[in-house]
Amino acid sequence: MSKTYYDPADLRKFGKISDWNEELGSKFFEYYNSVFKEGALSEREKSLIALAVAHTIQCPYCIDAYTGDGLQRGITKEEMMEALHVAGAIRGGASLVHGVQMMNKVNKLDG
Repeated sequence: MSKTYYDPADLRKFGKISDWNEELGSKFFEYYNSVFKEGALSEREKSLIALAVAHTIQCPYCIDAYTGDGLQRGITKEEMMEALHVAGAIRGGASLVHGVQMMNKVNKLDG
């Protein structure tokens, strides 16, 4: 299967999101660009966080964008993979901690 639902070429069209609502699109991109500027965290650190979050929310466009951005910022493949494992551990833990809800419900119904 060579065709996917997500066309990598569409990532380049992201800026066009403002075409149908320039005011909100401009506000979003102003915010988005501000978030990724150097602050308490470096742009490199923010890129690595963005890559981990991209995997957590399963956004193929974001994964492509922040993999490339990370490489340009000198993030190694080992750092990327470690960040991915951190994201996976948090995602898995979040699923498992909801087991407490199930256990509470079972105890209530059984008790």
